[in-house]
Amino acid sequence: PQVHGEQVRQMMLNDFAIEIGTSFGPLQGKIWRIGTMGYNARKDCVLQTLAALEAVLNRLGFTTQQGEALQAAWKLYDAGRPE
Repeated sequence: PQVHGEQVRQMMLNDFAIEIGTSFGPLQGKIWRIGTMGYNARKDCVLQTLAALEAVLNRLGFTTQQGEALQAAWKLYDAGRPE
């Protein structure tokens, strides 16, 4: 399915209070940026953002394997990186 970046951004903000950035120009509506610097780089923030993004994409009809993003993140955390 087609997923518009602005729609994802709005749902992340309105439903989960997570703000992500979109693009402009030829990439407008096609990509988004998720910042993970400073406070937002904390493990709980990263995991919350991944879970919210998965929920939004599923609600928009983009089928994901439930929990796959969190499992991948935990695999990295359990391996000792990043902290």
